[in-house]
Amino acid sequence: MNAFKKITPILFFAVAIAVPFKSWSQKTTGFKVLNDYKISSPGGWDYILVDGANKRVYVSHGTQVNVISTTGDSLGYIPKTNGVHGIALVHSLNKGFTSNGRGNSVTVFDLKTLKATGEIALPVKNPDAIFYDDFSKKIITCDGGSHDLCFIDPATEKVVGTVQLGEKLETAVSDGKGKIFVNGEDKSTVHVVDATTLKEITSYKIDGGDSPSGLDIDRKTNRLFIACGDNKTMVVMDASNGKTVAKFPIGRSDGLVFDQTLKIAYASNGEGTITAVKEINANKFELIENITTEPGARTIGIDQVTHHLYLPTAKMKPVAPTAENAHPRPKMVPGTFHVIEVGK
Repeated sequence: MNAFKKITPILFFAVAIAVPFKSWSQKTTGFKVLNDYKISSPGGWDYILVDGANKRVYVSHGTQVNVISTTGDSLGYIPKTNGVHGIALVHSLNKGFTSNGRGNSVTVFDLKTLKATGEIALPVKNPDAIFYDDFSKKIITCDGGSHDLCFIDPATEKVVGTVQLGEKLETAVSDGKGKIFVNGEDKSTVHVVDATTLKEITSYKIDGGDSPSGLDIDRKTNRLFIACGDNKTMVVMDASNGKTVAKFPIGRSDGLVFDQTLKIAYASNGEGTITAVKEINANKFELIENITTEPGARTIGIDQVTHHLYLPTAKMKPVAPTAENAHPRPKMVPGTFHVIEVGK
């Protein structure tokens, strides 16, 4: 993801445009905005990670990661993470890792003290999404500039390999059985990589989705949930063969999470909504509702313990067009960056 892409304001479209009429008769989530947690440091933002078991929220922001409790208390920050995109945690080693897009590096930090303990120089460009694969026991970065995955041994803090995939990569997930699924933004493709051999197995063209960004998986049913922001569609894909199982209208989404207990996929939309889709079984899915949030809240994290959702956003001000730039990006109003908590 592009850290600055997240702060582009989007006109708020009427919810009724995105939601089929039949959904209004369905049971709602009961979710609403519960709290608003201000974070005063400057800069843009990207991923947000919730560690529900330890009641922590990691917020990428500018050149640092702010850490707050799930109730909004400031716990500290991890500095000097230049162009930070994402955060990954390895509790068994008491280590955290950040992907630093401008630094082409990964910062290592202590989970207890939040102190940086090292920085890993990567042989890649613009590491974006980052996560820990519990099967291979590796940290994996999705590298937007060099179009590859980078595998890191978290114990030795050494790069152990890369996999070239030939397009700008967004988010990746693991099935827990040795396969890594990666969103390819340029070709609207899901790449399947063997986490043991570090080779691409196959790739699936996304039927019905353009420019995929958010991604999550239900490991039990082997279903991928893909948020495609360009054509505003959530695609549910069979991870075994790449076939589309279901499609739903969303907004200009840049993030998606799946509640493993409630079996609900949530796509965060820049228009100021979260689209909630319920998994009835492996082949049946229903759109529940669009939950009202705030304009600009396009990335999302989930607390798998409380089932609450956390989204970063800020207020924006327009910038006057010029002869050189007819459609300039608006600027964030200083001091307005915050994280909203959604639940019931």
